[in-house]
Amino acid sequence: MEIGAPLEAPRRESRAMEIEYFARGLVIGLAIAAPVGPIGLLCIRRSLDAGFPLGFLTGLGAAAADGVYGAVAAFGLTAVSSFLVAQQRWLALGGGVALLWLGWQSFTRRPAGVDAPGAAAAVDGGSAAASLARERLWAAFGSTFLLTLANPATILSFVAVFAGLGLAGTGLAGDAGGNAASAMTIVLGVVLGSAAWWLFLAGSTAALRRQVPAGAIRWINTISGAILAGFGFAALWAALG
Repeated sequence: MEIGAPLEAPRRESRAMEIEYFARGLVIGLAIAAPVGPIGLLCIRRSLDAGFPLGFLTGLGAAAADGVYGAVAAFGLTAVSSFLVAQQRWLALGGGVALLWLGWQSFTRRPAGVDAPGAAAAVDGGSAAASLARERLWAAFGSTFLLTLANPATILSFVAVFAGLGLAGTGLAGDAGGNAASAMTIVLGVVLGSAAWWLFLAGSTAALRRQVPAGAIRWINTISGAILAGFGFAALWAALG
């Protein structure tokens, strides 16, 4: 006991630090995901129009992209971040076009209805409708994943938040000493923190779905489409300006 006791203190300290890094990652994920932007608008619209699964998968796509950018910041991959920032104009052009397309889709979309077949069909894995529903879920995930990656400003946000929480520098800086396990712990926290926000947003919006008439959803689709198109035009203006 006396021999093993000195070894327990470093282990407890290591576990405590890993918990601290995970908690910081959760805070970073929430801080990055919470501000309402085009992804949040898409999550709300899709949750109202088609239900919780589509809205949540929309948010999870952004959470996965946040994990990618969080890893770039946590591991200090400056070459990657520099390359992304250098290509910001082209990525912004692609993101702007994608937002215009999503805005047009939203603007012209008819409400799926409260009892839309997509959610129910997901239970019947053997039907063609269920297959289409799954494809739509993965399309929702992929579209927001790529859309979030197409915004290199996100990496700058991660760098700023990491600095604010004392994690700035190269690798997992300073207090983490560039430890890969600690970096992965923070990245996991970032993904789960972001996912928790999307779970809340999609869940709370979907809970209101039955209280919103189809006519109101039609107006929400129209307004959200116009706003998404506005985000798209703004991205194109910034890229071409």
